Amino acid sequence: MIERRLEQVIFASRWLLAPFYLGLVVSLGALLVKFLQEIIHMVPHVLEMSEKDVLLAVLTLIDLSFAGNLLLMVIFAGYENFVSKIDVANHVDRPDWMGKVDFGGLKLKLIASIVAISGIHLLKAFMNLDQTSRDELMWLVIIHMTFVVSGVLLACMDRLEGHHAKPAGKSAAEAAEHH
Repeated sequence: MIERRLEQVIFASRWLLAPFYLGLVVSLGALLVKFLQEIIHMVPHVLEMSEKDVLLAVLTLIDLSFAGNLLLMVIFAGYENFVSKIDVANHVDRPDWMGKVDFGGLKLKLIASIVAISGIHLLKAFMNLDQTSRDELMWLVIIHMTFVVSGVLLACMDRLEGHHAKPAGKSAAEAAEHH
């Protein structure tokens, strides 16, 4: 009786994560505000901007978009993996990946997004070489390469784990197809 009640409380405690995901939704709104601010700042001046400045502004918009995509993946996959299923199975706009991204897949998608965001920052620095110090550029490359190597190592570890520990009740082909 005590054990069952304790397990019910522990299981219900997953709802303590819901405010975290709501906070991330607010963060997504904040990114939208910054995105709109960048567009409002850029559009009136686009005719007088150099090609380089337009490209830098567009890279900033892409960067914000990638960050928004990253947040949305964390919100959807995190909520579905750790709190509760989102009941929109029949909705026409439901993303195909929703409900199929497990924790391992989420890790890989997160690191891939971080590498893409880091790559955009690095590209912006290369396009602004006149305003980027040699030390700053060196650190940006080191940080980017750290993310790249971390992503490759995470993917390798996930792949190795998939080959050694297949989910119970699944054939080797199904387990391999899952990864």
